[in-house]
Amino acid sequence: MYFGEKLKLIIEADGGSRGNPGPAAYGCLVKKDDEIIFQEGKYIGVTTNNVAEYSGLIRALEFCFSFEKDAEIEVRMDSKLVVQQMSGNWKIKHENMKILAEKAKIAFPSKNVKYIWIPREENLLADELLNIALDAEKY
Repeated sequence: MYFGEKLKLIIEADGGSRGNPGPAAYGCLVKKDDEIIFQEGKYIGVTTNNVAEYSGLIRALEFCFSFEKDAEIEVRMDSKLVVQQMSGNWKIKHENMKILAEKAKIAFPSKNVKYIWIPREENLLADELLNIALDAEKY
């Protein structure tokens, strides 16, 4: 535990589908002090790219909550849609997206989570994890 300062964790998450909708997966990782403490790539069936993006975010937030409930989280994603919606800058019109955004808010207290958009080139490990999961699946 850090004295007088909250633990800081960094999430990198990505989701993708081959076709939209199509076979989809997410990749996510959590870093503490530049060390990866969690990573996962998972096939999630046939769905949209946006659902896959949110799924990776939710999984990483759930891990963070189980690891340290009072941490400060910085989420880095190349999905402008997810970053802007979760930051409260864009309205969420689609009902499925509202449900996923609510799941993300429940997964970890949103007052401790900051969202940052990053270029795709800076999200390569999360992208690699999702593509490994997609390539391994026989769809």
